[in-house]
Order: sequence, then C-alpha cells, then structure tokens
Amino acid sequence: MSTPTAAYARDVRVTWWYTASSILFLHVFAALIWSLAVFVGGTPAALVLNLAGVAGSTASAVLLLVRYRREPLGDADDTARRPAWPLVALGIAAAAAMGVSAGSVLLGVGFGAQTLCLVRWPGGVRLRLAVLSIVVIVVVWFVEAIRVNPQGYIAVFTLPFFVALLPVLTATSLWWWDIVRELDRARRAEGRLAAAQERLRLAGDLHDLQGHHLQVIALQLELAEKMMTRDPEAAVEQVRAARVSVDDARRGTRDLAARFRGVPLPDELANAADLLRAAGLTVELLVDTAADRAPADVLGPIVRESTTNVLKHGGGISASLSLSRHEGAWVLVVDNDSRGAASPVGDGAGLSGIAERVGAVGGTMDATRLDDRFRLTVRVPEGVSA
Repeated sequence: MSTPTAAYARDVRVTWWYTASSILFLHVFAALIWSLAVFVGGTPAALVLNLAGVAGSTASAVLLLVRYRREPLGDADDTARRPAWPLVALGIAAAAAMGVSAGSVLLGVGFGAQTLCLVRWPGGVRLRLAVLSIVVIVVVWFVEAIRVNPQGYIAVFTLPFFVALLPVLTATSLWWWDIVRELDRARRAEGRLAAAQERLRLAGDLHDLQGHHLQVIALQLELAEKMMTRDPEAAVEQVRAARVSVDDARRGTRDLAARFRGVPLPDELANAADLLRAAGLTVELLVDTAADRAPADVLGPIVRESTTNVLKHGGGISASLSLSRHEGAWVLVVDNDSRGAASPVGDGAGLSGIAERVGAVGGTMDATRLDDRFRLTVRVPEGVSA
C-alpha cells in the first residue's frame, strides 16, 4: 500500500488526466455531432472540409493541453507562458473550416473561443475571455437563429448548446486544475521547509553541544598547562578530566546523530522519493502499511545510500521504491532506469557497504542489471536491529 505522499502525487496525476480527458471528450463529441449534421445535409466537399477541421481542431486541443500541463504556474517565467501562436492559429483555422463547412458562424466562434481558453494566459485574462465568449456566442446564436429559421432553429437545441458550453467548461476545468497544482506545490514547499527547519534545529543542537564541551576541554587543558611545572599530578588530573569531556562530547554527538536518524522508515522512503522527483525523475513509491515496524536503523541508511546511488549513477528518467514483508523478512527494492549512466552502478557506488550492513544482521543483498534497468533488492529478517 502506498504512503499518503505517494497517493497524493498519484491523485494529482489522475486529476490532470480526468480534466484533460473531460475537455477532449466534450470537444470531440460536439465536433462529431456537427459532422453528423453536415453528413446528413451537406455536400461531399463540405464533409471533407468539416472532417479536416475536426482533425485540426482536435490536434490543436491535444497539443495545447500537453503544453498547458508542462507550463509553470505563477508569473515568474513570462517567456514560458507566451501563447503557442502556431497551435492557436491551427485551432482557429480549423474552427473556421468547421464553421464554413456547416454554414454556421456559431460553430466557428465556439471552437475558436475554446482554443483561446486552452492557453495559460496571465492572471484574470482567461476569466474575461470566457465571459466575453459567452456574450459573443449568445449574440451569434440569436442572430443565426433568426437568420436561418426563426421558428425551427431554436428548437434544435442540442447542436448550439454543446458549442456554447465548450469555452466555459474548458476555462473552469483548467482553473480547477491550476488550483490542484497550487495545492501540490504548497505541499512540496511545506515539506522542503520542514526539512530545512529540521536541519537548522540539528545545527543549533550540535552547536550548543559541541560549544559547551569544547569550552570545558579548553579550560581544562589551559589549567593543566599552567599547573604542569608547579603541580604535575594536578595537571595530569586535568588532562584526564579533559579526556572524559572528550568522551562525553563524542557520546553526546552520537546520541544526537541517532535522534536525527530516527526518522520513521515510511517518512524516510517518502523523503527519498521527493528528492528523486526534485531531481526530475518519475518515481513510484509502494510501502507496506506496517512499515513503521521495519528496522529503520538498518534500512534507513540503505535507503539514503540507494537514493544517492540513483542520483549519482542512474542517469535515467524513472525510479521506483518499494518496501514489503515476505516470508518473515522485510524486502526493500530500489529500481531505476540507468540509461545514460555516467559510470557503472557497481563501481564505487557503496554496494559493498550495503552488503556488509545487511550481512551483519543476517540479511541478503542482490544487485542486478536487466537491459536499461538496475535493481537493488535487500532482504532483512523481521525484528533485527543494527
């Protein structure tokens, strides 16, 4: 079962696919409805022109959605947020072709307005554009209804209704997706802030601890130096006291490091996945629901070492982390795409250290390469400790 972090990231991707597929479904459905009308009452040339317009409009919508998904949020990068004018021009030209083939200005205006709503405009522009498109569509609808057939045209409600909905639903769907992305970005920023605060807290604790002991040791050695000629025995006692202070400092540092490493294993894995994602990799994370009972003191350093290996030697675009129980043992699997690796993973990658750590507690390690994938599998008996 995946952790909340992995589940949340997967939900964000699912939300995008739901949003994009809904927009494209309504787009294709409305276009095919009009194509059917052209097929029934139009000429072969009009049908060909209509189908070409449908193909161009659909291609423009798909490419604009792909570009929308990849564009950054906010106003930090204005160059990345410039509209893709060739794609917009393709969509508007295709909408015009559909309108000409069907003899309907409303059809061309509706699909053209949807094309403009698929662009990530600066703040507030899409809202004004959607409102303006509603006004224009209503006016065109009314004028076209009177011009074509004042009695019968309005009764045929389905065709213009779907076209009128296109820009509005597109704008509101993408607005909702932007909110989801903002929430995801805020969650990631919160995680980075929490990590930074933890590092600052550790630095403060380490400074206080070492500062105290080093000051005491300095005073004891200074006193021993002054007493060396007058009272050698007392000087030796001060040196011994300084040595005890050194042992206390070492023990306190070790305890502090142990507390810092005492991160629950599910959190350790989630942090590793976030680090790999921050490096540009697509990461899949699967963690057993009882992973908090796994030996974190054994597997935690292995997770960190494996993550470092993927970053230093992976060279690919995807990775997966999983932790599960199988036949009385905890099984940690780190799998990554190793295409473009700068150096072989097995050379200087810390695998010998991992094998030694695992072997000390009766576990096993297996590192294999299959085509472009590298997989590290670690098995550790349940209930062991470093």
